[in-house]
Amino acid sequence: MTAAPVGPAPLRVVIAPDSFKGTLSAADAARAIAAGWASVRPADELRLLPMADGGEGTLDAFALALPGGIRMPVTVQGPDNESVQAEWLLLPGTPGSPGGTAVVELANTSGITLLDPLRPLDAHTLGFGQAIAAALDHGVHRLLLALGGSSSSDGGAGALTALGAYFTDATGRPVRLGNRGLGQLARVRLETLRALPPGGAQILSDVSNPLLGPLGAAAVFGPQKGASPEQVEGIESGLRRLARLLPGGAELPGAGAAGGTGFGLLHWGATITPGASAVGQAMGVPQAVAAASVVITGEGRFDSQSAAGKVPSYLAGLAADAGIPALLVAGAIEAPTVDFADALSLGEVAGSPGAALAEPDRWLRASGARLARSVTDGHPGVH
Repeated sequence: MTAAPVGPAPLRVVIAPDSFKGTLSAADAARAIAAGWASVRPADELRLLPMADGGEGTLDAFALALPGGIRMPVTVQGPDNESVQAEWLLLPGTPGSPGGTAVVELANTSGITLLDPLRPLDAHTLGFGQAIAAALDHGVHRLLLALGGSSSSDGGAGALTALGAYFTDATGRPVRLGNRGLGQLARVRLETLRALPPGGAQILSDVSNPLLGPLGAAAVFGPQKGASPEQVEGIESGLRRLARLLPGGAELPGAGAAGGTGFGLLHWGATITPGASAVGQAMGVPQAVAAASVVITGEGRFDSQSAAGKVPSYLAGLAADAGIPALLVAGAIEAPTVDFADALSLGEVAGSPGAALAEPDRWLRASGARLARSVTDGHPGVH
């Protein structure tokens, strides 16, 4: 009598991508990868933990991780001065902090996806500050401020204005919102700022760039916000003027986040932490990875900035600590992937970047299946 063939031993697989910006949310990306994997290895235990790093989707990630959170609607002045229907998330309080914690996301109040066309010199963060003020009015104990996805380079002046600061020209009149206004800035008054909540304010940043210089907010992020080379120089000049009037902190990692909003919030008294780590801790990702056999992560574009605290680098670090392989799926891969046992570009899997963008769900499923087959065929380090 011939024994029945024995299939591959089941694995515990953590699937924790960031969003594929402009195409799929982190949750949709995780589901697509999981579907592809399960089509090849149906017996494996899949745990989906869609992630965020302080950018777009951070509020949704916290809402998923902590189901007791309440979405609080708020109407704010968007980056082009139009009204925006946004929301912040109220996380439940504890005996030590009865007011709860507010997660306020810049992307849904002052984000780049709210603009068409882009406004590199005039977009601002006033709406982000208005949402923060709404959370303070509610009486929250602590603030978590997610800074990714910014449309502006105003150094956080708009947000601080909404919180009570004054940015004035030589005649004492308020300067216009946006980086353009920083060119006329002569005085900053912060003593009128609202107080931090009792538990403080923590900035969740997806980058580690300083405010100024070749790695700063203008040089690195200005072009992404629609700035020409000449405009990048002007943006840098405005941010330098702001830094002269608010000395200290410009060189700190993360000060350049969100067009310098990190810098402005530091002068309010907020502290900076890598966003992926904060979201991961809330979701229990380190514990999930420690119990897993393999980790799959991903994002829309894996590039030189991905190593500065974004989701893939965070998951790769956890996997290394756990002694298990990390696998990467990205829309485009533009940086070395030495921290990953395997890496797939959707553009290559689909045959072209255009095909990948047209059907990201399909090609994420195909990538999940391809990674599962590589494991079945003896992927190094997977057991």
